[in-house]
Amino acid sequence: QVQLVESGGGLVQAGGSLRLSCAASGRTSSSYAMGWFRQAPGKEREFVATISWSGGERYYADSAKGRFTISRDNAKNTVYLQMNSLKPEDTAVYYCAARSGTYYYTRINEYDYWGQGTQVTVSS
Repeated sequence: QVQLVESGGGLVQAGGSLRLSCAASGRTSSSYAMGWFRQAPGKEREFVATISWSGGERYYADSAKGRFTISRDNAKNTVYLQMNSLKPEDTAVYYCAARSGTYYYTRINEYDYWGQGTQVTVSS
C-alpha cells in the first residue's frame, strides 16, 4: 500500500504560480510512476502530468504544456507540480496518483493509489 498526501493548493490570481507537493509513504521501496490529475466542478477528472520513476520521462496534457512542470525527489518520496501562468480554467481539485512501474502513465484507470486532493483556485 502507498499513501499519498497532497499540499500546496490555495487561492492565486491569474498569472500567478503555485507549487503542489505530493508526499508518498508506505510501500515506497519499489519503483513507481506518479501522476497529477485534476477535477473541476461538474467535470470529469482529467490528466495533467506524469513522470517516470527515474524522472527522465515526463508527459503533459496540452493544457499544461509550457506552463506546468512535474518533478520528483525519490530520496524524499515526493513529487511536485510547479504551475506557472495560472488561468481561471485551471481551478480544480488536484490529485496525486501512483502506480508500480518504471515508465509513465496517462490514464486514470492505470493508477492504483490516489491522494485526497488539494484545491487550487485561480481568480480572474
